[in-house]
Amino acid sequence: MQTQDVELGFLATPDRGPCPGVALIHDVWGLTDHARDLAQRLSGEGFAVLALDLYRRLDEVKIENPGEWMRALSDPQILADVQAGADFLAAQSICEGRGVGVIGFCMGGMYALMAAASCTGLSASVPFYGLLSHQHGILHSESPDEALKPHEPLELARDLRCPTLAFYGDRDEFVPLSDIELLGERFAQSAQSAEVVLYPGAGHAFMNDTRPDAYRPEDAADAWRQMVDFLTEKLNR
Repeated sequence: MQTQDVELGFLATPDRGPCPGVALIHDVWGLTDHARDLAQRLSGEGFAVLALDLYRRLDEVKIENPGEWMRALSDPQILADVQAGADFLAAQSICEGRGVGVIGFCMGGMYALMAAASCTGLSASVPFYGLLSHQHGILHSESPDEALKPHEPLELARDLRCPTLAFYGDRDEFVPLSDIELLGERFAQSAQSAEVVLYPGAGHAFMNDTRPDAYRPEDAADAWRQMVDFLTEKLNR
C-alpha cells in the first residue's frame, strides 16, 4: 500500500491496479487518525481511497458545538469538494477502467447520501448513520440559512443517481427511527437500487473503534463486509 497527503486530503492506494476509487467523507471532527485508518483499511481491500479534508481551507478548526458547526457549513461547497474528489480519483491511472464510489460517516454519511443525488460520475454510495433532517435534531435551526442548507438530506433521497447502501442503528441518538423509516420510503421511490440496513441495539458511530462507548464490533464487522462486497460489485462493472 502507498499513502500520501494530497491537496484534497489523504490518499491510500494498493501497490497494484487497476482498482476502483472511493472518496471517504469524514465525520464532524475532520480528517482524524481514525479517518486515515479507515482509508488505509479500505485500500487494503483493493480500493484507491481518497479521505477528503473538508476543513483544509480553514485557518483554525475549533469545534465546541458540533451541531452549530455543521449548521454553519456550506452544503454546496462540500458537495463540490466531493465532486472534486470523485473527479480526482477517476483521473488516477490506477483507477482506469473502474468506477468511483463515495462513503461517509455521521456528517460524512449525510454528505455521502446527498452526493448520491447531486454529484456526477459516482457508481455507488455507502452512507453510515448520516443525519437526515433539518426539521429536528442536531441540524435544526429556528432561522436556517437556505444558502448553506438548500436541501434536506431526506428530500434528496428519492433522487439518487447511483445505487446506495445505508447503515444505521435503531438506537441512534442523532437520527430517530422515524427518519430512518422515512429514508427507506424515499429509497423505494428512487429509480436506483437503494437499501437501509438497520442494526438492533446499535447507536450512533457504531463503526468507530476509537469510541468504546459507541463501537459495536459484530455490527461493524458485518457492515464493513457488506460495504466491501457492495462496492466491489458496483465499481468493477
